[in-house]
Amino acid sequence: MLIDPIMTFAFDPPAVATMPIADEDTRFPIRRVFCVGRNYADHVVEMGGDPDREEPFFFCKPADAVSHGRDDIPYPSRTMDLHHEMELVIAIGTGGTNIKESDALTHVFGFAAGVDLTRRDLQAEAKKRGRPWDMAKGFDLSAPMSAIRRSKAGGKEGDAGFIRLAVNGETRQDGDLGQQVWKVSEIIANLSTYVELKAGDLIMTGTPAGVGPLAIGDVVSGEIEGIGSVRFTMTQRP
Repeated sequence: MLIDPIMTFAFDPPAVATMPIADEDTRFPIRRVFCVGRNYADHVVEMGGDPDREEPFFFCKPADAVSHGRDDIPYPSRTMDLHHEMELVIAIGTGGTNIKESDALTHVFGFAAGVDLTRRDLQAEAKKRGRPWDMAKGFDLSAPMSAIRRSKAGGKEGDAGFIRLAVNGETRQDGDLGQQVWKVSEIIANLSTYVELKAGDLIMTGTPAGVGPLAIGDVVSGEIEGIGSVRFTMTQRP
């Protein structure tokens, strides 16, 4: 929906959430943030699930949950069990519906390295009660990310390369993008059967094994080979 320049608002509209693009002065406007659940078999097992290749499922974070370049992330309220989940992020450059898997990589603008911060105790309670995960996943600053790096390999960068996360210098997650149950092209094709993807959409593609709790004072650093890195410290909430 385009905003009529003469339209009068009750208050100033919120600013568009954006991300920097690596090695460029331009920025990537964020439209929506989708997340893929259970996309690494070893993580499915560590969470008590069945590692068989099931149809991917999706949940969302708000666009303004994404943050970049913050040295600190305040420990969120209403949780005693905050977890890290290191993830590849797909940035969509051109949209579509019912995208063919063979065409899916042409819709990729680039990739970023991201961390899906999760209120694990709230998520566990939501699962138990059959409730949505929104408050477990979609809280403020719950998606720290690197700058988006334009794809230079037609989107194939997202299919291989190490994905790692360390806390206070100790490696906790150490996997490879090749371990993804659903590849980048399959994720895009499948998601486009549910919604019309558009430029500005981000897709967080799931996490390898090794997820674990964070405490105030922890320094988190994550990296994906050839794509980017992210680093921040968990701080006391003001």
